[in-house]
Amino acid sequence: MFKVGDLAVYPAHGVGVIERIETQEISGSSQDFYVMRILDNGMIIMIPTRNVGSVGLREIIQKKEVPKLYSILKKRDVPVDNQTWNRRYREYMEKIKTGSVYEVAEVYRDLLMLKLEKELSFGERKMLDTAKNLLVKEISLAKQVEESQIEKDLEKIFS
Repeated sequence: MFKVGDLAVYPAHGVGVIERIETQEISGSSQDFYVMRILDNGMIIMIPTRNVGSVGLREIIQKKEVPKLYSILKKRDVPVDNQTWNRRYREYMEKIKTGSVYEVAEVYRDLLMLKLEKELSFGERKMLDTAKNLLVKEISLAKQVEESQIEKDLEKIFS
């Protein structure tokens, strides 16, 4: 599915580049792995090629999908989540772990809207940063523009 040099998104970690494909012997059987370096922090992840679907590894979105993302971010008629912060945190973390950029956009939007009403917990502030970083990186690569421009676009949506 992927080849060396391809960009891919690993859920909850973000965009990375497939640096190599290697075969390793594990429990007496040979397995192929994608060796991926996450762009944001340089972390190396090894993904069994046959588990790509189950771990949620996917291609970055295409430029034509960005307007759909922006429409999710602009949607304001969503109910504010009044659950306890730890239950909300778990739900948002599940959304981020799906690897769907649309789910990440929902988390980002919902946390920013919540922030207008009350102070976010430490975990929620961290998650807001994570969601923003995941969005900015992927959108900037999809649109082939600087990350700073995407940050400005997001600020405009929420100002």
